[in-house]
Amino acid sequence: MIEIPTVAAAIVAGAALVAVPMYGGTALAWLVTNHRWFVVMVFMMPLSVVVNTLFHLNNMIMFTWARLTGAGIDLHIRRVRKVQDAIEAWIAAGSKSRLTSSRPGWQTMSLRVGKYKETSTKIPVMHLSNIVNVDLERMVVFCEPMVTMGQVTQQLGPLGLTLPVVPELDDLTVGGLVCGVGIESSSHKYGLFSHTCTMYELVTAEGKVVRCTADENAELFKAIPWSHGTLGILVGVEIQVTRLKPWVRLEYQPFSNESAAVAACREAFERQDLDYVEALVYSKDEWVLMRGTMVDGPDPKDGVVNRIGNYWKPWFFTHVQKYLASGDGVEYIPLRDYYHRHTRSLFWEIQDIVTFGNQWWFRYLFGWAMPPNISIMKRCQTEELRRLYELHHVVQDMLVPVSTLQECMGVVAKHFDVFPIWICPMRIFEEDRGFLKPTESGEQMFVDVGIYGVPGSGSGRPGKTSFVADKSCREVENYVRKVEGFQMLYADMYQDREEFRTMFDHTLLDEMRQRMPGTTSAFPEVYDKVCKSARH
Repeated sequence: MIEIPTVAAAIVAGAALVAVPMYGGTALAWLVTNHRWFVVMVFMMPLSVVVNTLFHLNNMIMFTWARLTGAGIDLHIRRVRKVQDAIEAWIAAGSKSRLTSSRPGWQTMSLRVGKYKETSTKIPVMHLSNIVNVDLERMVVFCEPMVTMGQVTQQLGPLGLTLPVVPELDDLTVGGLVCGVGIESSSHKYGLFSHTCTMYELVTAEGKVVRCTADENAELFKAIPWSHGTLGILVGVEIQVTRLKPWVRLEYQPFSNESAAVAACREAFERQDLDYVEALVYSKDEWVLMRGTMVDGPDPKDGVVNRIGNYWKPWFFTHVQKYLASGDGVEYIPLRDYYHRHTRSLFWEIQDIVTFGNQWWFRYLFGWAMPPNISIMKRCQTEELRRLYELHHVVQDMLVPVSTLQECMGVVAKHFDVFPIWICPMRIFEEDRGFLKPTESGEQMFVDVGIYGVPGSGSGRPGKTSFVADKSCREVENYVRKVEGFQMLYADMYQDREEFRTMFDHTLLDEMRQRMPGTTSAFPEVYDKVCKSARH
């Protein structure tokens, strides 16, 4: 069967090369850097529609074929064999380089491209993009690592199933959410995405396939989350599924006082009867807390129906902001619309690229093509634009103990001055202690403070503050480390190796890397893959 994702990836790579033949020095490169909205509209958006359609067709065909024929596992074994063959060929050639996945840096969610890929042997993984099997008796789904959250919600929804934790953006992959991090507004209840996984399948530096669960190879099972591909090549993940209800009843509660908002958030984060909890912060004292519960259908006496996934609808974060003026409200939102509520506007990042993107005429005429594919945007990024983003833009997620939330907001405002801010709770369970762990005092509830935007935008002075990328980020990193929090590693990270090892507990990961033959020579440490000097 034809691998449509391979064709789509070739289209993206080839078209992007045509669009920006060199990073700087051409009129087209100048256009991409200085008038990105134009390039997004006339090139990236149409290409994104083509690529996304190809991926969707492939996903539907492969998933239906596997369920009708029962051949999902057999096809998966063949695809994994390609990974083993590549590693065995590397061994036969003398194991002279490090190993890395073949996934291009511009197709990852990281803001930068890893330099280590340039000198490493690339192991094929892009063909591992299928939902292999759904086990209704055990209530689990077996996925390959390149399966995206868009695939999962599209394919499981018609079966009446969903995942306990469905991270927001369509393009996030299962492998990235396991080996990196995955969080969503249900994480106050279920923890991180990796906490809902029941089995991992890994190809080691010896070319062997190893399965691990909480009972089989249990230490390896705990070490894989956040390992960033430093233990082997992830080739399969088994994830819990739950029965879904098709609607979300969403309560909006605005606040005009930070202390009151933080207190309400902390109370909501502890409520296990809520399926979803998050808050958006528009200034120091302007918060909107959202509490969601899955329901069978709308109650017209209780609230209004809002199909926020329709392409002509206002961007979600702008819709939420209106409750600051109107007061409390209740809406009923289709479940898949809720899952991907921030996708069309990429939270609020797209407003800095297409400044008029939320105007009614743009939404009605072009909203169906939004958002542009993130990989395509990265592939078309010029060196000048990359540097501008590095020096004058913040994209960070800091995970801090909930008891420090209000203090953390002050630190973030001082050094970044960016609004809106995303507030999303997450629990780190003691039994899942590994690279992450609860605080020394036993605090398990953490909060993701998501900061995305131009420094100074919070006070209406974009680009006119004392923000200095490395200095400001290091100040916030120092604070997060002091309160026993964590930094998401897709973003720029300025810590040195010692500071990084203080923030993250390497005990189990180091032990597993030493215990598994050939691992330390085949795969670098996590720090050497995520530190600022390892990316460009």
